[in-house]
Amino acid sequence: MEKKIYTADELNHVEKDELARIILSLQENTARMMENQDLVMEQIAILRQQRFGRRSEKMDVIDGQMSLFFNEPEAAAGEPGTQAEEPEFEEVVIRRKKKKKGKREDDLKDMPVTVIQHEMSEDELNAAFPDGRYKRLPDEVYKRLEFHPASFEVKEHHVAVYAGMDNETIVKAGRPKDLLRGSIVTPSLEAAIINGKYVNSLPLYRMEQEFKRNDVNLCRQNMANWTIQCADRYLAVMYDHLHKLLYGYHVLQADETPVEATKDGRAAGAKSYMWIYRTGKPYPQAIVLYEYQKDRKADHPQEFLKGFQGVCVTDGYQAYHSLEEKTEGLAIAGCWAHARRKYAEALKAIKDKEKRKGTLAYDALKQIGAIYKIDNELAGLEPAERQHRRQLEAKPLVDAYFAWVKKHQDEVLPKSQTGKAFAYSLNQEQYLRVFLEDGEVPLDNNATESTLRGFCIGKHNWRLIDTIRGAKSSAIIYSITETAKANG
Repeated sequence: MEKKIYTADELNHVEKDELARIILSLQENTARMMENQDLVMEQIAILRQQRFGRRSEKMDVIDGQMSLFFNEPEAAAGEPGTQAEEPEFEEVVIRRKKKKKGKREDDLKDMPVTVIQHEMSEDELNAAFPDGRYKRLPDEVYKRLEFHPASFEVKEHHVAVYAGMDNETIVKAGRPKDLLRGSIVTPSLEAAIINGKYVNSLPLYRMEQEFKRNDVNLCRQNMANWTIQCADRYLAVMYDHLHKLLYGYHVLQADETPVEATKDGRAAGAKSYMWIYRTGKPYPQAIVLYEYQKDRKADHPQEFLKGFQGVCVTDGYQAYHSLEEKTEGLAIAGCWAHARRKYAEALKAIKDKEKRKGTLAYDALKQIGAIYKIDNELAGLEPAERQHRRQLEAKPLVDAYFAWVKKHQDEVLPKSQTGKAFAYSLNQEQYLRVFLEDGEVPLDNNATESTLRGFCIGKHNWRLIDTIRGAKSSAIIYSITETAKANG
């Protein structure tokens, strides 16, 4: 119904009740406009921060004892004058384990060393010691690390051929099996291609250019074909084996990220998904598996995890929750990092750091930070003891947090970032509490998100994702490379 617009003269003659109604309606509309304006300004601030701000979720909690960093390079570098000293040679070379005192020579024994002698000539010695009386002391030794670019070597195989004197019998000497029959590709070459593309996120065309600079003409089409064939023929066997081993763990973690396969029978731009499943963060031996699917339906994790009995840590996506309802013996645990993320976004929209401290979002982050602090202190305990201590120390903080959210929920706009954060926590409460009942369940799904990060960087450079076959091959290879990385 169209609202009446009053003139000044008409307002002078309206009844008292009608005038009161007009004023109340005006106040209501003004309040709604102010709310919408606040929401729009908050969203603009968040979008501006996401576009131009630092990619950081740093937060100091309880006198700076708790900080979460996503901007590791800036954080690690430090302010001017506080940077780390130039590393020693051994610190650069030995990365896997902290160097033990007295083990330097043993640590370096497997690395090739070229000894370069620097000696004085006879004339220099005579000038330094005119009387000819001197002795040679132990050499002063220092080390420098040299880098040699990739080198190529042609292995030319000569297979001996023998013929009987009857001119009927011909016999050839044995030869090693080829990686791909009739192809020049070798295991070392294919490993370099996989490492470049799937570990270092280099697109194939860049590798093609780099090979040309080394006088080797390998086109990207050949490299793509070799990679797909090797994934299907060899690595798929390892993938299936790891999938079976995955079921032997009590806690898994899962997530998914959108991808685009341009030739999957759908219109251009249609979203596909790469699902990721990995063993829980506390386990020392990790398994990471990717699976390509054309959509985000709950059927896919249900099929992939068919027969799994245990706990799966996920974000708040409803597909996982419906999976719990359909699968006997499967429990879903929530992610506290997702619960805190919307609060962090709400704070980023406030430029004045002092004003942030007076907000509900800041108070929420402090409480979640306290839960993280307690749980981090329990990381080295056995699962049974960790579960016991979580009940004693973390559960009261969790109870207090949810009681606090319910108390303040009506104080914020539901569509504001803080309002959304409150709603998320309350909707996910039963899943966010699961870690309290099981010492093997991690507090969040960050391990899976960290594993996905390299994949998300690489997907902007893909060429094999054009087809469904290429996407499935990529899933297999990423599974092998990420599992290897996760195990050091």
